[in-house]
Amino acid sequence: MDMRARLDAVIDKAIADQRIVGTTVMIASKGETVYARAAGYADREAGKPVALDTIYRLASVTKPIVASTALVLVDKGQLDLDDAAAEYLPYFRPKTGDGKEPRITIKHLLTHTSGLGYNPTPPGSFSDDVRVSTGLLNTDLGFEENFTRLAAVPLDYEPGTKWAYSMAIDVLGAIIAEVSGCSLEEAVLEYVAGPLGMVDTRFHVTDPERLSIPYADASPAPEAMKDPHVVENGAEKLYFSPGRIFNPKAFQSGGAGMAGTAPDILAFLNAIASDGIPILSADITAKAMRNQIGSLERRPQDAGRSFGFFGAVLDDPVLANSPCSAGTVSWGGVYGHSWFIDPQNDIVAVFMSNTAIEGCTGAYPADLTRAVYG
Repeated sequence: MDMRARLDAVIDKAIADQRIVGTTVMIASKGETVYARAAGYADREAGKPVALDTIYRLASVTKPIVASTALVLVDKGQLDLDDAAAEYLPYFRPKTGDGKEPRITIKHLLTHTSGLGYNPTPPGSFSDDVRVSTGLLNTDLGFEENFTRLAAVPLDYEPGTKWAYSMAIDVLGAIIAEVSGCSLEEAVLEYVAGPLGMVDTRFHVTDPERLSIPYADASPAPEAMKDPHVVENGAEKLYFSPGRIFNPKAFQSGGAGMAGTAPDILAFLNAIASDGIPILSADITAKAMRNQIGSLERRPQDAGRSFGFFGAVLDDPVLANSPCSAGTVSWGGVYGHSWFIDPQNDIVAVFMSNTAIEGCTGAYPADLTRAVYG
């Protein structure tokens, strides 16, 4: 069975088993697309099928795009990895639990070693006037108001001493906007999306008719998300607001706020896989693809992986139980997406779906990855 047949079988089974509602899968090798398929429904209730150009809410697929925008500014000499965040955002001066104000750098933000966390004030835990908004929940807050609130929450640890997934790229987005003197979307468009011809990847929806309905894991079949919608992921609760993408008042979330298509994301990842050409220098791209956190421990589920500037870096395929080669960089998006770049095998993969969280961390992306390698 060749790769195409293996991928088709995984996609067909996931849809037949009602684990995934709709999906777009694209694979490239040496910059050329070798597999592209859209399957299932973008709107199950209306019987509307997924197309290759279906638009999805990207969630954390936003992160590497915004990280790349920051690295363009580093290449241009307008930003330095060792610069302090507070140099650009004077209102963002979080403290540790003992009242110290540590120096949080651009590199700390890129690598999720800043001391920040996610969901520092979960819905219902504090009054609306102090609650911090993440990029998944609707809000009318701008950068300064939201991140002033975030700065009032004690850091989880001293920057540089641990790794923890966090709102760091949201803060980085505010810094990009400040340095560029424009909105975050305008900066992304100028430095990354525009040069790469990413016509639909924005902090707004370019064509609402092509936007997929978001679904959430449920039994016997995924359910269309309400707004807001809560998904239980073990002991963790994930809060979604599908309507956020339509709210122009909501701060442009560098960590989760974009919408886009599989062809756009493939174009972006192909550029990264090609030494960053034409958006980044080869030197900064190579650095971004390598381990940037040293020996800092990550979560138990991240065994065998460290972290760079774009996502997880596969250090030990055996320990990670992965068919990918060492040096593979990967990440995903909780609305239902996963991607990887395998430099050794010259493979770029984009797995997008409208089903959270199966399409992100469930069996579906793992099965697709195995199907790529056979």
